Amino acid sequence: MIELDVELEQFQSLLDESSRAVVFTGAGISTESGIPDFRSPGGVWTTNQPIEFQDFMASEAMRRETWKRKLNTDVSIRSAEPNRGHRAVEKLVRSGKVAAVITQNIDGLHQQSGIADEKIIELHGNSTYATCLDCGVRHELNEIMPSFEKDESLPLCKACKGPFVKPATISFGQSMPEQPMRDAQRESEACDLFISVGSSLVVYPATGFPLIAKRSGARLVIINRDPTELDAAADLVLNREIGPTLGDVVGVN
Repeated sequence: MIELDVELEQFQSLLDESSRAVVFTGAGISTESGIPDFRSPGGVWTTNQPIEFQDFMASEAMRRETWKRKLNTDVSIRSAEPNRGHRAVEKLVRSGKVAAVITQNIDGLHQQSGIADEKIIELHGNSTYATCLDCGVRHELNEIMPSFEKDESLPLCKACKGPFVKPATISFGQSMPEQPMRDAQRESEACDLFISVGSSLVVYPATGFPLIAKRSGARLVIINRDPTELDAAADLVLNREIGPTLGDVVGVN
């Protein structure tokens, strides 16, 4: 039995008092699985200018560059496994304490941890598969990548033969997905405890959902290694490592 310190006891009390919690996750929960935070200094987006959505649509060269970059970024994602933080969130969902997981992450680690798709709201899409932007058909990466790796052949849709098969993530300049946004707002309004985990809370819509929850009467817990701009609005701020914090409180090794 782990003896909790005062901060973790406060967190435990808030969890105990909650009947419908929501967990909101950012890159910080996955860096402990070896996935780099692309926005941090030295990250992919500081060394490569992001490819805008309109450029992907307009240029075959930009579509080829998108898939080249995916080969590189997928190295860390393919080898990553859910860590103690992911497993703790899964236990909270399985127990019925957490009604939904809203995530900015695209790595699929919440699904790998055992959380059902219907409990996960992905705001920025998912990098573990691709979709056709014309007809919406899903494409598995193992169907696409071998040909591209061989001679950089761009994938065509297996259903409509269209040229706009894209990793199922939200690019710069691409509209946010409407249904996940509505679902995230609904869950934020309905929860009595909103737990933000590993998010800097500076990127829209990240900044919006904790405040929606607070305005709707929920308590707000922020767990992040560094301070955030919403710390002043929180009922409890834990500037600590995520895996050990969640793992100790939830009881997951």
